[in-house]
Amino acid sequence: MVKSWFHLNPHSGIPMYLQLKEQIKTAVAGGALHPGDRLPPVRELALTLTVNPNTVARAYSELEREGILSAEQGRGTFVSGGEPLLREEERRVQVQSLIDKVLVEAFNLRITGDQLQAIWEERLRAWEKRLQR
Repeated sequence: MVKSWFHLNPHSGIPMYLQLKEQIKTAVAGGALHPGDRLPPVRELALTLTVNPNTVARAYSELEREGILSAEQGRGTFVSGGEPLLREEERRVQVQSLIDKVLVEAFNLRITGDQLQAIWEERLRAWEKRLQR
């Protein structure tokens, strides 16, 4: 079941732990994983994905630092359901940085402001629709 969620590509040039981290974040944001859901133990997921356990441990650790996951001694690793660990201003700065990267890419792809706004609104509606399910 877990293997169908996560598809790591060792040839992508993106470190495996970052691929796993982003896929977990996407699963949480898209509603495939919910607050309180238990993730597989590090060794089990590493075996399933045929990666080093340190790869899974690093992804879990970074997601825990970001407040997306929480580890409970003796119980496992769970999707967090509480308040974000980062203050609102820190979250805002991170999102602004991501938006700046998108703007640079859009500029280099010759996407106009109107086109970018239309794309943004389309993607936002799609996410909102997914979250309503």
